[in-house]
Amino acid sequence: MIENEKRSSVFEGVTTYHWIVVLIAAAAWGFDCMDARLFVLARESALTDLLSDQVSDPAIIKTYLGYATTALILGWATGGIVFGMMSDRLGRIKTMVATLLIYSIFTGLSGIAVSWVDFVAYRFLVGLGIGGLFGAATTLVAESVPGSFRPLALGALQVLAAFGNMGGSLISLWIQPGAEASYFGLAGWRVLFFVGILPSLLVVPIIFFLREPDAWLAMRAATRHSPSAASVGSPITLFRDARWRRNTIVGLMLGVAGMVGLWGIGFFSPELISTALKGEPQSHIDKVRAWGTASQDVGAFFGMMTFTFVASFLSRRLAFLGAFLLSFFTTVYVFNNLNSAADAYWMLPMMGFAQFSLFAGYSIYFPELFPTRLRGLGVGFCYNTVRYLAAPAPILLGWMSTMMSFRTAAALMASIYLVGAVALLWAPETKGKPLPEDTLPEETSCRDQGAST
Repeated sequence: MIENEKRSSVFEGVTTYHWIVVLIAAAAWGFDCMDARLFVLARESALTDLLSDQVSDPAIIKTYLGYATTALILGWATGGIVFGMMSDRLGRIKTMVATLLIYSIFTGLSGIAVSWVDFVAYRFLVGLGIGGLFGAATTLVAESVPGSFRPLALGALQVLAAFGNMGGSLISLWIQPGAEASYFGLAGWRVLFFVGILPSLLVVPIIFFLREPDAWLAMRAATRHSPSAASVGSPITLFRDARWRRNTIVGLMLGVAGMVGLWGIGFFSPELISTALKGEPQSHIDKVRAWGTASQDVGAFFGMMTFTFVASFLSRRLAFLGAFLLSFFTTVYVFNNLNSAADAYWMLPMMGFAQFSLFAGYSIYFPELFPTRLRGLGVGFCYNTVRYLAAPAPILLGWMSTMMSFRTAAALMASIYLVGAVALLWAPETKGKPLPEDTLPEETSCRDQGAST
């Protein structure tokens, strides 16, 4: 009886349009994730090919892998800020369309790269789009659905996006990145990037089926012809107010732990498989990498689902604490013990469960830390700006791998997850609370003047 009441209250007021918002936003973010996975699987083959006349040492090529990954992360971070401001000022829908087109077009252009320099440049530009879309999509969902449904909807955004990662891995089974001139005379990695153009088709349903949230429309109407318009999407305003400043710093600490852990360590699982299977045929390695990363995504799906339910029904902070501790221990274990294809198929799902569960938390928690006029920017800061801090992590891993084993370097870097656990000491609990709002500057001054008279 009680469970039925809880279930009905969670979905109370949810309409068909709300489901459409969630599904389209999840699809957009899922294609983002597919793009990132295609890059992770293709980057080694791409750079080995592009550097074939200059470099043959695998250890040095790993350094260039770090450059390309770092460029993507820096673009991601920059896009989060630039398009976060655009989302607050011009609207969630316009921003989703712009960012979707950017990451699709430049993913396709990655397939025609002629040197490592333009390949890295394309990855930066792809990152701009990927980084910008997340903030627009999460704020759109957060502001469009009923409050009781919000945590499940935002968690579903990440849970469903796991299919994007899985899709990227499975596509690489059909189009193997290491295949040379096997697809219409093109290398496999080039064709993989051409596949990344297809998400641009999602622009059509975004334009025709989605509308700006009422909360954003009300905020725009209230600020359009007032001095407070300058505070909308303003980084200065974000750090001027003590409450939003504290929430931003907490979000940054939570975000950097997960970002470094995933992009600096977890997304090097294909290279871990290559290390474990050294000496075996490349076609076999590509196959194990594809199925291994797909199984990592299956674990991610269940990890994000678990986080969503713990955060929805127990506590946001408790869910984060469990995820950070589990990420630390599983990452250290996997990088020290994965030695065969069989190991990859059961260890990587375990690591994916832990590491990706945090990202469901970011989708749920970050929009709950900021008011409407700063929400797009705030989410962008917490989810994307941390990538400036995470950007050196792939290069650091490559550098550390020249002084110690690749496995040991990754295990040492996993201690970053403990930073996130410590940050929870200052994190506000947002479960059961409405999205925060504040008083616009001129409203405050008017009220103060009225009180003084």
